[in-house]
Amino acid sequence: MRSTKAVIDLAALKHNFKTVKAIANNSKVMAVVKANGYGHGLVEIASALPEADMFAVATLEEALSLRKADIKQAILLLEGFFELEELPIIQQQNLQLVLHHQSQIDLIKSYQETAQIKAPIKVWMKCDSGMFRLGFALDQVESAHSQLSQLNIVEQPVKLMSHFSSADSDQNFSEEQIEKFTNATKEMLGQRSMANSAGILAHKRAHWDWVRPGLLIYGASPMPYTQGSDYDLQPVMSLESQLMAIKPITKGESVGYGRHWFADQNTNIGLVAIGYGDGYPRHAKNGTPVWVNGREVPLVGRVSMDMLAVDLGSDSQDSVGDRVVLWGKELPMEKVAPHAETIAYTLCCGVTRRVKFEYINGYS
Repeated sequence: MRSTKAVIDLAALKHNFKTVKAIANNSKVMAVVKANGYGHGLVEIASALPEADMFAVATLEEALSLRKADIKQAILLLEGFFELEELPIIQQQNLQLVLHHQSQIDLIKSYQETAQIKAPIKVWMKCDSGMFRLGFALDQVESAHSQLSQLNIVEQPVKLMSHFSSADSDQNFSEEQIEKFTNATKEMLGQRSMANSAGILAHKRAHWDWVRPGLLIYGASPMPYTQGSDYDLQPVMSLESQLMAIKPITKGESVGYGRHWFADQNTNIGLVAIGYGDGYPRHAKNGTPVWVNGREVPLVGRVSMDMLAVDLGSDSQDSVGDRVVLWGKELPMEKVAPHAETIAYTLCCGVTRRVKFEYINGYS
């Protein structure tokens, strides 16, 4: 069978969660498991984190998958709801909502009049402190909060949330966001949350009641020019394959579609059984590091759908069947991503369904 697989180390996941708890030791932790647990497996990741105070997902479908898997913790819908018909399901499944625009409040008002289920809806009001994506504008926050505070079907006090736009890069603007969110909500009683992964690392005073780690729990760093190990994090995913063929080429010969790489000396090319059909980025450049037998070797030529090529060197002693790591324990994804002009998030989220997933509890 084809050897390409993603090895998911649940012991590393638990270690990373404890690291986040140590950094934000006065906050509850809302583990972000949207997008299939950042490509690691939604149910598997959530099931391995009984210590999490809450899980955050993007869609109702993701939340229902967790409930079907008997996940008991609180679950937050980060995008809220889209249609009135979702509200009774949200109540039945004891889900929590982020509200970010007036039409959602209007729908809850109309729903309150006809609701058959009287259980309160647990709501987070999102304030736009400078992301300029979802959230109530700062001059709308007071009105929105007042409306929600008067609804019997909404659990009181309403919780409060904002989101950093650039906690990984623009510290001054992030501090401005903290001040804006603080000032806009200073007369309100609800619990607060603002710190995503970068905010957890860079802005301790924004930890507040809840932090929302995503990339951190998967063992990668959101901060530029750093790796997870800089913060005592361990990679959870190792994307692996093997050498399926080795062939010598001579100086001047090319490799792959479009002849985008030419050998500058006699060397040996290793063909690895993974390609963009498995989620490895097609646009990874010549020189992208790949781990083989204890060393990093460069990717050469265009990535194909089912395979890619690496330059093993003229004196290589590698063999067909040898293990290859595309990113993981031996090769952090933060190191690979810039060579594909992307970020670690897209690497792990992009692994496709034809890759076998193997879940382990620590390497022996």
